Amino acid sequence: MSELIMRKNYLEDAEIETVYFGGGTPSLLSADEINRIFDTILKNYPVGKLKEVTLETNPDDLNKQYVHSLRNTPVSRFSIGVQSFRDEDLLYMKRAHNAQQADHAIKTAQDAGFSNLTIDLIYGTPGLTDKAWKDNLMKVNELGIPHFSAYALTVEEKTALHQAILHKKTQPVDPEQAAGQFEILMEQATLLGYEHYEISNLAKPGHQAIHNTNYWMGNSYLGIGPSAHSFDGKSRQWNIANNPQYAKSILQDGKPQFEVETLTPIQHLNEYIMTSLRTMWGCDLGKIAKELGEEYAVEVEKSSHLFQEKRWVVQDGRKLILTNAGRLFADRVAGEMFIG
Repeated sequence: MSELIMRKNYLEDAEIETVYFGGGTPSLLSADEINRIFDTILKNYPVGKLKEVTLETNPDDLNKQYVHSLRNTPVSRFSIGVQSFRDEDLLYMKRAHNAQQADHAIKTAQDAGFSNLTIDLIYGTPGLTDKAWKDNLMKVNELGIPHFSAYALTVEEKTALHQAILHKKTQPVDPEQAAGQFEILMEQATLLGYEHYEISNLAKPGHQAIHNTNYWMGNSYLGIGPSAHSFDGKSRQWNIANNPQYAKSILQDGKPQFEVETLTPIQHLNEYIMTSLRTMWGCDLGKIAKELGEEYAVEVEKSSHLFQEKRWVVQDGRKLILTNAGRLFADRVAGEMFIG
């Protein structure tokens, strides 16, 4: 809470639209602790336009008592780390919960009156057949979950899974399987009535995540705590990751210890190209022209011609939008459209 007070001027009195409790395990916070944090926000930040307060949580944390206690907090939305409704996948990913707990957590939240939920799912897991992946997606719809995120399984170095694959104790990830299941994701999204509004995020109409959408649109944000990142529209800064050093910087030095990177206009433009192309709204050439000049908009448009010929990008007025085929190559498209 101390850092919240120290950095209250970082966003220059911008109205706060969203609060997101994420990173680590924020569901370890009690309802009283969440309320104390929120009281500090209310006293130091303009929140008249607050629309969304999200708490990240693991399925095994959402018991009935805890969920009901959160009814007395500003939390309005849960992000539940389900990852799969199949025990086989959860065992492969070394998750602490099982499929029954995932199902129970969602229903417990809904029974307590939390209808605004999002979960995450992982595809490309060895052993996950295309039919099983479709069943996972059907389960999301059957449970009435208005928003979900879907990510291809990635194996980080130095993790238990990485070591198991190296020592051939478990199967490696197959990129072709992941690509095929991403195509299934796009097909099923349409059939089930979800808008695929960002490459990894899908929502029923009117249920897009406000917090994440603001990030993709390049809006400013403030991150509090160890490793937290912030962006003021001109520069990025990130707090040190070491918990004891972070605490010392706050308690003894009276300010967080962080690194900062000031973005050049071209860097800012390239970041916008990368994030906006991920969304269904696309890259707005008019916005680029307004902020940097028409010559930059023209250059970005020219850089898209090759991908328009491949039918990976379509142009709708002044918007450049990835097609379903193009979404499979989103990073490549964005990288080759960068300026400078």
